[in-house]
Amino acid sequence: MVKVITYGTYDLLHYGHIRLLERAKALGDYLIVGVTADDFDKTRGKINVQQSLMERVEAVKATGIADEVIIEEYEGQKIDDIRRYGVDIFTVGSDWVGKFDYLREYCEVVYLPRTEGISSSELRQTRRAVSLGLVGEADFLNKIEQESRFVNGIHVAGICTRSLKSLSAEIQGLDFITENYEELLEQVDAVYIRSQPEEHYEQVKLALERGKHVLCEAPMALSESQCRELQKLAAEKGLVLMDAIKTAYATAYSRMLLLLKGGKIGQVVSVDATCTSLRDTAAQEPGEAERHWDGVYEWGTTALLPVLQLLGPDYISRSCAVRWFDEEKRHDSFLKADFVYPHAVASIKAGTGVKSEGELVISGTRGYVYVPAPWWKTDYFEIRYEDPNQNRRYFYQLDGEGIRYELVAFAKAVETGRQSYAVDPTCSAAICRFMEDFRAGRDLIEI
Repeated sequence: MVKVITYGTYDLLHYGHIRLLERAKALGDYLIVGVTADDFDKTRGKINVQQSLMERVEAVKATGIADEVIIEEYEGQKIDDIRRYGVDIFTVGSDWVGKFDYLREYCEVVYLPRTEGISSSELRQTRRAVSLGLVGEADFLNKIEQESRFVNGIHVAGICTRSLKSLSAEIQGLDFITENYEELLEQVDAVYIRSQPEEHYEQVKLALERGKHVLCEAPMALSESQCRELQKLAAEKGLVLMDAIKTAYATAYSRMLLLLKGGKIGQVVSVDATCTSLRDTAAQEPGEAERHWDGVYEWGTTALLPVLQLLGPDYISRSCAVRWFDEEKRHDSFLKADFVYPHAVASIKAGTGVKSEGELVISGTRGYVYVPAPWWKTDYFEIRYEDPNQNRRYFYQLDGEGIRYELVAFAKAVETGRQSYAVDPTCSAAICRFMEDFRAGRDLIEI
């Protein structure tokens, strides 16, 4: 039996893909198709993929041409696959001529001519980009604008801000700049909100009422009831409402969740997450502190993410210790919260005035996961066992700290009307409930 293997993204599967697969199959008796898990086009430095990995896998399977479909997830996998599956022929399109000659050491390499006149890139470019408006003063918006340039399907069209001082020259050069939020809503299809958390609820609500899609930095509201109200409004109007927690969209983090939910370390018994940074308060000008987020908002949402996604929102008890940066105005610099579940415990540390090792440790009945600092933008994690010979390391490329993938997911949800939640509504509501309890001082100890 002659085994043939080929690889591709297979986004928006079209006739050209099918013809290439048919010619690949004709080279031998058994065809293995590798669908790349990368969410970007390496040759152009842009994230162009419009379909999820599983949508692309299912599309290839549906052709009936492939005898086996696998997922390509890491650099150097082609050699591993050729050896593992006993491949005789590696084949790929002729636009890659010479690129894979190094594989001739392991099998025959064949470059197949592409079908002229059709490509996924052309299909993607015919789709209208989402016109996105930025909201807020935080310099974090500079990253959003920068990463949007790598994403087909997103175009930053304007900004609503009270100050351009810390914003980039690119943002200051936008065609539409205003301090009037309603004026911005008239100009765009969607908004990215990074204003003060106290403003989020009203801004999200107004955007939804005006028929605009919303990507909002968590928390999107400061009470669970307000969050549920916004979710209901978005559903009624058929609009996309997503939490912007970039970590949730990082490949390594999402793969880790899948492995744990599949029982890789047995039952999860403990989750410990730390997210901290230091702010140079001495260098701040008068009034500047008001533009910065408190530690509970800046890092609490990210620290809560693995706790809520692995253990759920229904904890039995919660206690929280807090250190204030400004006790009178109730601005916190550090907090530590502990949770007790029926069969597990969790702990988070978050703050902008105390520095600690930003690692994530998840303990289970068979082993544990260790994610080194800064875990919230990692491209690497380890699963460790009692027998160190069973330990395994996982590496996944991370571009744009996860922001790039977040924007891709948002653009895709707007285009298709199908929302695939990296942060589901239940998790989002639980984050808002935590903020509500914290602000109300429930089970809060001052240190």
